[in-house]
Amino acid sequence: MFEAVLTLCAALAAGPCRDTLLPGFEAATRTGCEAALAAHPPDPTRFHDLQQRDGPVCRPAGPALSFEEVAPGLFVHTGRIEDPDSSNRGDTSNIVFVIGERSVAVIDSGAARWMGEAVWRAIRARTDKPLTHVVLTHMHPDHVLGAAALAETGAEVIGHDGLSRALADRAGNYLESFARLLGPEVFLGTVVPEVDRGIAEEAVLDLGGRALILRAWPTAHTGTDLSVFDLATGTLIAGDLVFDRHIPALDGSLTGWQRVLGTMAGQVVARLVPGHGGPVLEWPEGAAPMLRYLGVLEADTRAALRAGERLGDATGHIAAEEAARWQLSGSFNARNATVAYTELEWE
Repeated sequence: MFEAVLTLCAALAAGPCRDTLLPGFEAATRTGCEAALAAHPPDPTRFHDLQQRDGPVCRPAGPALSFEEVAPGLFVHTGRIEDPDSSNRGDTSNIVFVIGERSVAVIDSGAARWMGEAVWRAIRARTDKPLTHVVLTHMHPDHVLGAAALAETGAEVIGHDGLSRALADRAGNYLESFARLLGPEVFLGTVVPEVDRGIAEEAVLDLGGRALILRAWPTAHTGTDLSVFDLATGTLIAGDLVFDRHIPALDGSLTGWQRVLGTMAGQVVARLVPGHGGPVLEWPEGAAPMLRYLGVLEADTRAALRAGERLGDATGHIAAEEAARWQLSGSFNARNATVAYTELEWE
């Protein structure tokens, strides 16, 4: 398989540079790829803020992300349970794609453009059906920043109806922080995606003989949480409403998250794909560690408030007993305690 790539540089003379995939020009031969480029030349303004070295060329296909088929036609890439950095290149969250009779949907897209490109290659290795939908389960950068590359195929980008505003408010911070964490060469060409459709309650995506049920949730993990249920296999793709092994990260409402998990526990599903860990969990049994953690977080926070502790003192011990049970506790537990304290002190 051959694909079209364009070398992009932050500055033409000094770099850094990265070979960037132009999705949609794949062909079995170099000649076929070149013919596709000639027939439909890519928009030269697509990367207006970067320098282009020469023009697009056709090369053998680059590396794809690894995916596991966890249910018929439903594939999961399991991200590392690590903080994003230059070593893991931001590959720290789960990504899903689902193949229907007519088309394909991707759920979440990773932390940088290179990941969206590698998802596209993985899809193309399995089917030539068009990618019609990219669903983003919430606003966090490790789930959304690969989406623009996938949107260039013509796919519709879908999320919670609050997602577009949330990304606009945080775009500068997300891009700056992840460029620093991953390094400029890895992050080159990454932009915050535009959301084409917001979901306020529920929506159905038809992939041809296969329906995905999208559900927007009240504020829980964040204020922009969306889940996807694949009717064909009974698989619930929960995004970061559910964490496994990776300590839950609270960026919304503690009590709201507990209520949402309680509602989700009543759903009859064959398997659940979490936003981190897994790749699949039994349900609702898979929620037990999270519910325990959130319960301890709530109980310890309320105790600190009753004792009149200041926030800076309380965050050092809230949910400390849970630290050994979770990976990345040092990165997230104090932050969770801060969000919980700020929420509960105003009840």
